[in-house]
Amino acid sequence: MTEEKRTIVRVIGVRKTFTMGSQTLEALKGVDLEIYAGEYVSIMGPSGSGKSTLFNMIGGLDKPTEGKVFIDEVDISQLDAYELAWLRNRKIGYIFQTFNLIPVMTALENVTLPMTFAGMNGDDAQEKGIELLKLVGLGKRFQHKPLELSGGQQQRVAVARSLANDPAIILADEPTGNLDLSTGEEIIELLQKLSSERGVTIISATHDYKMLNVSDRVVWVRDGMVDRVERREELNITIGGIGEKLTGRKQEPGGA
Repeated sequence: MTEEKRTIVRVIGVRKTFTMGSQTLEALKGVDLEIYAGEYVSIMGPSGSGKSTLFNMIGGLDKPTEGKVFIDEVDISQLDAYELAWLRNRKIGYIFQTFNLIPVMTALENVTLPMTFAGMNGDDAQEKGIELLKLVGLGKRFQHKPLELSGGQQQRVAVARSLANDPAIILADEPTGNLDLSTGEEIIELLQKLSSERGVTIISATHDYKMLNVSDRVVWVRDGMVDRVERREELNITIGGIGEKLTGRKQEPGGA
């Protein structure tokens, strides 16, 4: 298998059941999925489809009730808390809709925090942190705290932080959800650049149709299962959204 087609994420028969009192909710109903190294993949589906649950499984933020999740051929469901924390810190970068920056820390301190947890020397971490902030266009704002930055700038800090330990995978959970149209487009373009230039695997759970323009593949989730997986060239994308599907079905309004 070539490097371009090396599988970096494998989800096999994953089921997830939540118990709420006497009620049982099956959020995932046997999901199988492979994601390749260097891909830009968007996971889309209506609210309650299981999209976020699948995202959390891939990121090691939750464990399946049944099935297995492999990151670089490591079965993360078998890891203990310490091993899982190590893997998440070094293999995966996270970007959240609400930015999740620490308010009392500067942009630079937020970016270098994962490096500190990984044991990097303080001077080396600061130097690398400034370079990452330059990469996302915030080289002159490294001393600013989150509340002194716009929403788009805060998300850029979050992108820089996600790169702190040179992860193989970046998981972006609704990364444009709290941003205006133009700022959201800037973040999408930035993520695409990271994927194409650095070979980072980007996996995004999103409702944002603009994400489809840069995705190599789109995973459509419905009712706890993968409904279909489509390559970028199979999508009929129009200005302002997605047109009628080439499968002959119309996309449901608001159904992403």
